[in-house]
Amino acid sequence: MKRIRVFGLLLVGGWLLTTLPALSHEMRPAYLQITQIEENIYTIHWKIPRRGDMVIRLKPVFPDAGELHEASIPKSTSGAMLYTYQLQSDQPLEGQSLYIDGLERTMVDVLVSVEYLNGEKSSLLLKPDDNQAILPGTTTKWHVVKTYSILGVEHIWFGIDHLLFVLALIIITKGLGKIIKTITAFTVAHSITLSLAVLGVVNFPGPPVEAVIALSIVFLAMEIVKNQQGQQTLTGKKPWLVAFTFGLLHGLGFAGALAEIGLPQTEIPLALAFFNIGVELGQIAFVLVVALLLSLLAYKKTWPVVLKKIPAYGIGSISAFWLIERIAGFW
Repeated sequence: MKRIRVFGLLLVGGWLLTTLPALSHEMRPAYLQITQIEENIYTIHWKIPRRGDMVIRLKPVFPDAGELHEASIPKSTSGAMLYTYQLQSDQPLEGQSLYIDGLERTMVDVLVSVEYLNGEKSSLLLKPDDNQAILPGTTTKWHVVKTYSILGVEHIWFGIDHLLFVLALIIITKGLGKIIKTITAFTVAHSITLSLAVLGVVNFPGPPVEAVIALSIVFLAMEIVKNQQGQQTLTGKKPWLVAFTFGLLHGLGFAGALAEIGLPQTEIPLALAFFNIGVELGQIAFVLVVALLLSLLAYKKTWPVVLKKIPAYGIGSISAFWLIERIAGFW
C-alpha cells in the first residue's frame, strides 16, 4: 500500500504527458525508400507520419543530384502520407549528400533505405539534430544493429500506452522478486508475438490490437482499485500470468510499428533481434527510473489518503479515453 501512496505524485507528472491523444502512440518515423531503376534514374517513395489531418512538412533534398519530380498523386493512409518522386542524376547517388528539409523543427526520425541496380542495399537513420548524411553503399551488420536498436528504444520510450501498462504492473506487484518475474514474463510474451508477426506466421489487423492494448491498461487500473479495497484478485496473486497474457497483445502492437518502419531484406533476423533488444533496453531504463523515484519518495512516510486513488483512476481514465478513441477510429 505504501508503494501506491508514494506513486501518486509520480502520476501527477505523468498525467500531463498523457492528456493529448497524440501521445497514446509514439510518433512513427518517416520512411524514405530510394530505388535505382536505371543507371541514372531513381524512384523515391516518401512516407511521412500524420496525426489526423495534420501532415508534417518534410521533404528529402539531394543537393548534388537535382530536383525531385512527382511521379504520382500523393496518397493518404490511416497514419501517413505517401509521396512518389523520380530523380534523375548524372552521377551515382552513392557518396552524395542527402538531407531532410524541415526535420530539425520536429521530433521525427527518418529511416532511409537505398537499393541500387546491382542489388546492393543500404540504410541509415536521420534525426532532427542530425538531418544530413552521405548515402552509403552496402549496409554493414553493425549499422543494422545500431539503427534498429535505437528505433527499438525510441519506440518504447515514446509509446506511452506501453509504458503506462508497465507502470500499472509495477504498482500492482508487491516485492522486488515478483516485479522482476512479472516484467520478465511481459518481455518474453511480447518478444514471441513480435517475432511471429514480423516473420508472417501470425497476422492481426492493427486497429483492433491497439484497442485491446488500451483495454488491457483499463483492466489493470480496475485491478489496482480492487487491491486497494482488500479484494484478492488473480492479478494480485499472479501478476506474471496477466503480464504474459497481455504481453502477447503488446507484441503485436510492436510488430505493427516495425512493419511501418520496414526491415532490410538482407538482414531481417538481425534487425528484428536488435529492434527487440532496443525495446527491452528502453523498458529496463524506464523500470529503473521508476524504482529510483519510488525510493526517493519513500523517504516521506505518510501521504494524504486522496493520493492513493490517483494512480488507479488516472491510469483508468487515460486508457479508457484511448480505448474509445481507437474504437471510434475503426470507422
